[in-house]
Amino acid sequence: MNFSHLIQINDPLNPSIEPLSQQQLWRGLVKRAESPSYFVIGLDECRLLDRGPNTLVRQLRFGKLIVRDRVIFEPPIQVRYEIEASKDVPGGSLIMRIEEPQPRYLFVRFEYQLLEEGDDGIGNDFYNEFRKSAYVGSDIDTIRAIRQLAAEGLL
Repeated sequence: MNFSHLIQINDPLNPSIEPLSQQQLWRGLVKRAESPSYFVIGLDECRLLDRGPNTLVRQLRFGKLIVRDRVIFEPPIQVRYEIEASKDVPGGSLIMRIEEPQPRYLFVRFEYQLLEEGDDGIGNDFYNEFRKSAYVGSDIDTIRAIRQLAAEGLL
């Protein structure tokens, strides 16, 4: 399943939306990778297994489910998550990319490429629509958390 969507961050025409700087947004995306418990509902534990100059290898525990991933930072624009396939997780990737099509108009594009165990037709399509909706909701929550961190002066 492949899909993407955009979330608008700044709208200079709407004064009720507190603008974020590109640097605040970048630091928020990095914080999501480094401290996912603040952003990911249901996460019981995150262990950093390895850290490089622009990478993290993590092990995430959701109850009995273990997910391993590699996070690749491409400062100051993109964070890529590569989810390792296992017997419980089919694997895939997520890219969070900051876009600025015009000055002061910031967006984050979320691109999902998720491997699927099998294709069972209509039932699979229904399940994928449900997953897409859940991912979009989670991404909205990510931006909400970044806004809260920025408001508290933590970015």
